[in-house]
Amino acid sequence: MTPLELRHQVRSGQFRQPTSGYCGAYAQANLVILPQAQADDFLRFCQRNPRACPLLAVGEPGQWNLAALGADMDLRSDVPGYNVYRAGQLSAQPLTLHEIWRDDLVVFAIGCSFSFEQMLMDAGIALRHVEQCKNVAMYRSNIPNIAAGPFGGNMVVSMRPMKARDAIRAIQITSRFPAVHGAPVHLGDPALIGIADLDQPDYGDAVAVAADELPVFWACGVTPQEALRGAALPLVITHQPGYMLVTDIPNASLAAF
Repeated sequence: MTPLELRHQVRSGQFRQPTSGYCGAYAQANLVILPQAQADDFLRFCQRNPRACPLLAVGEPGQWNLAALGADMDLRSDVPGYNVYRAGQLSAQPLTLHEIWRDDLVVFAIGCSFSFEQMLMDAGIALRHVEQCKNVAMYRSNIPNIAAGPFGGNMVVSMRPMKARDAIRAIQITSRFPAVHGAPVHLGDPALIGIADLDQPDYGDAVAVAADELPVFWACGVTPQEALRGAALPLVITHQPGYMLVTDIPNASLAAF
C-alpha cells in the first residue's frame, strides 16, 4: 500500500488504527493545528526543541493541503485519529475536522520516530511493539523543554527494548535522521529521566523488557501535546498518539549525512 492509498483508506473510514509498521519507506508526521494567534510562539518552541519537534512543514493560515507532504492530501480527514483540546482539556476525538475547521488555523507537521522503524527492522533489529501489533510505549520524562511564549513543560519519550548490540546499531542508524528525532536521548535506567514504571506508559501500550535488554528512549512528537495542554489554549488540534499522518516523503531523503 502506498501512502496515498493509505490516506484514502483513512479518509473513507476504512483505516482507524496506529500507523506503526505501515508504508515503512515513507516519513510519518505528528500533527499540531492551532490558531494563527499562537502560531509564532509555537514555531519558536519547535525551533528551540528540535529533538522532540523536528519540523517537516508549516502551512499558511487556513491551509489544509500541504503539497510538501504529499499529493491529494486533506489534513482535515487523512489522519486516523484526532484529539481536540479546549482550555488544555481533551474535549473530542472526531473522525474528521471538517465541522470545526477555521480559516485562521495553522498546521505544523513534525517528524515521527515511526519513520525510522523500517530502517531498524531492515538492519535486523526487532521492534517488539510492531511484532505484537501494539502502539509504541510513550512516557513523560523529567527532561525540560526550552520554553517559548506559553509553551514549555518536559519532553515525552518513546521506548523500544533492545539488546545492547542492537542499541548501538540503532544509534548509528537514527543519528543520520534528525528530521525524525535522530539518535536516542537516553539508554538504560528509566528512573534517571523520571520514569517510575515502564509497565505504565503515559501513552501507547506497554511492552516487556527482557533481562538481556535495555530500554532505549527517543524524543517523541507527543511532546508538543504536553506543551499545548499546559498552555491551555482555547483550541488546539493534534493527532492521537500513534495515529500519524503518512506522507509521500521518502525516509531516505531525510538523511543528514
